[in-house]
Amino acid sequence: MKRILSTAAAISVLATAAFADHHGENPMVGGAKMFADKNIVENAVNSADHTTLVAAVTAAGLVETLSGEGPFTVFAPVNDAFAALPEGTVETLLKPENKDQLVKILTCHVVAADVMSDALVGMIEADGGVHDIPTVGGCTLKGSIKDGMVMIEDETGGMATVTIADVDQSNGVIHVIDKVLLPAM
Repeated sequence: MKRILSTAAAISVLATAAFADHHGENPMVGGAKMFADKNIVENAVNSADHTTLVAAVTAAGLVETLSGEGPFTVFAPVNDAFAALPEGTVETLLKPENKDQLVKILTCHVVAADVMSDALVGMIEADGGVHDIPTVGGCTLKGSIKDGMVMIEDETGGMATVTIADVDQSNGVIHVIDKVLLPAM
C-alpha cells in the first residue's frame, strides 16, 4: 500500500504515478509507450524526446551499463534541455576526446537505486524540504518540491523539473526532466 503523503503539493507530483499504478501502464514518453519489462536503453531509444540523450549515452559507451541489471534511477533530460546548453556544447561533448567529461555529466543523472517519486518525496519531506541525492558519477544532487513539482538541483545551482515521473523499467525507473544536470567542474 502506498504511503499517504502529507502535502497537497506532493500529491500533484504523484498524479502521473497514480495513473500508472491504477491502470497498469507507464506514462507515454516522447510519443512512445514505455514498457516496464524493457530496460532503460530499450525504452529510451523509442522516445522522440530523448534522441540527444541516447546519442550521448552511446558516445559515452554507457549503453551496456544502462542496459544492465541495475537498479538505476535516471533523471532523463529531453532534447530541448540539451538544446538549451550553450551553442556547440553538445557537439563538443560528443567528440571522442571529450568522452570522460561526457561520462561525468551523464553519470551525474544516474542513481544506483530504484527510487520512485513517492519515495523521493518522502525523503525530501523527512529531510526538511531538501534531500541530497548521491549519483554514480560522484555528484550530489538536491531534491526539493516547488509549486507542487519535484525539482532537482545540480552542483552548479541549475534547477530541473521532473515533468514525467515514475516511468518503470525492468532495471529501474526514469524520471523525465527539463534541464541537463551539470557537475561542479
